[in-house]
Amino acid sequence: MRKLKKKNIIATLALSLVLPFYGLSQDSSLGNWLIYIGSKDLKNGWNIHNEVQYRNYDAIGDLEQLLLRIGLGYNLTENNNNLLLGYGYILSENYVGNTHEKVSVNEHRIFQQFTTKQNLGKLSLSHRYRFEQRFVEADFKMRFRYFLGLKIPLQNNADGNNPLYLSAYNEIFLNTKSSIFDRNRMYGGFGYQFSKQLRLELGYMNQFFETTSRDQINIMAFVNF
Repeated sequence: MRKLKKKNIIATLALSLVLPFYGLSQDSSLGNWLIYIGSKDLKNGWNIHNEVQYRNYDAIGDLEQLLLRIGLGYNLTENNNNLLLGYGYILSENYVGNTHEKVSVNEHRIFQQFTTKQNLGKLSLSHRYRFEQRFVEADFKMRFRYFLGLKIPLQNNADGNNPLYLSAYNEIFLNTKSSIFDRNRMYGGFGYQFSKQLRLELGYMNQFFETTSRDQINIMAFVNF
């Protein structure tokens, strides 16, 4: 009974994170995000974070955004409870109204974040709290983000090596000024752990704004040096 109850809790949590806002995304278009996320462990709990995201409006070839991040982090406990100070550069190619013309927008971003991980049986949970100071051309903005992710192994190998897994997350973005709600991202996908240094994920993400939504196919590579 306990095992059954735990499985039901895990299934409910997974569905709540994976299921997108289908009724609100009928007019959304499909895009593609290619994402690289890397980390390097240094001595005495210090680590370096680096990230590249290449985002397209269409499935391929129509640049929406190029995002570069780097940060220096410190683990408060062994391999967990990470504090990080980072910098990001974002180049956005925004369409002008309903035309085919684009305008380039440059953004420099400073951010602070805290990430903590926990295990509930075979279920791995990740919480990330991020505060951003955004210099968007001549404007200054601030934003808070909360990320809740989960990872569920899909194999039960006798040697404990379970490389195939289900991944899901929900992240909400809140501005410090009106309108407070910025966006919400919901993601679900499958991943494969090739080694301790490399894993790949393929998934679907719905990004819901105040009045519209967009869909993306995400291809992600996570590399530990």
